Amino acid sequence: MDFEEALKKWPDLSPDRFRTFGRSLKGTFGVKVYKVTLHAGFTCPNRDGKVGRGGCTYCINESFSPNARDPELPVGEQMRRGMDFLNSRYGAEKFIAYFQTFTNTYAPIDRLRRLYDEALCFPDVVGLSIGTRPDCVPDDVLDFIQNYAPRVKVWIEYGLQSAHDRTLKLINRGHDYAAFVDAIHRTQGRGIEIVVHVILGLPGENREDMRETAIRVNAMPMNGLKIHHLYVAVNTPMEEMYKRGEVKALTLDEYVSLAADFIERTRPDVTLQRLTGDTHGDCLVAPKWNVSKSRVLYAISAELARRGTFQGALWEGSGAIASGSAAG
Repeated sequence: MDFEEALKKWPDLSPDRFRTFGRSLKGTFGVKVYKVTLHAGFTCPNRDGKVGRGGCTYCINESFSPNARDPELPVGEQMRRGMDFLNSRYGAEKFIAYFQTFTNTYAPIDRLRRLYDEALCFPDVVGLSIGTRPDCVPDDVLDFIQNYAPRVKVWIEYGLQSAHDRTLKLINRGHDYAAFVDAIHRTQGRGIEIVVHVILGLPGENREDMRETAIRVNAMPMNGLKIHHLYVAVNTPMEEMYKRGEVKALTLDEYVSLAADFIERTRPDVTLQRLTGDTHGDCLVAPKWNVSKSRVLYAISAELARRGTFQGALWEGSGAIASGSAAG
């Protein structure tokens, strides 16, 4: 199938050759919809000792979440300020409350209810997006979150990063691939959109490993993907590994090529919520590309065009690997 034929079947691929989140939201709500990122003061079982300490080797939340530096601000005030900024800067009309920092289901249900309700009390908030880990969604929490689905659009964002257990162990994730598969299957059928986070360029992984992650993830019943390159942040174990030469930062061209590989193996119905990441302040050690997000997205689109390909062109369909066993 060439791109023109693909467009007839999946018109949302145009013009970038992949399905963007912004276009999907505009199609659903008819107006500009933006996420307001929130820090609700959660922690993580990989930090407080429940499953580990120190967190993932690459993780310092201050590097990607500006609100992580001001956790004392009430969620409602974070929402109000965020909506005002996004409206004045981008003309946003509707908003998604995005609980981003750390593990946003890792608390008693009474506390989750209070925080989620505080974020959703504004009439222009049409969505609730919850970032969490696959080992932090017991059935009672999923039952609770499901109750929001008739009221607003709900996403649960699962941090996976890699489908290879050896990589998950190396980066100190504190869970295995089977935990991810279990969480996905317990979440499906609840009216909740499932989003999966993946990092390209993790230590010890080659191109075939990353392609394998794409195949395995796209065999799962998920609705959205977030992909970005590995970045090395200050004051993390990953920084020490980088200084010892144990971690290699991707060049822009390398990442663009790997992202195109991943997109080609991504189902055409999946929305790509993110294809690049960045850091805030002085947290970034490497790689320092000195290009805008839009330039990275343009480069990925141009690479797909150069290949004459598009999202889903190499998707394996019914032949994709759906096993819950790890590939490492």
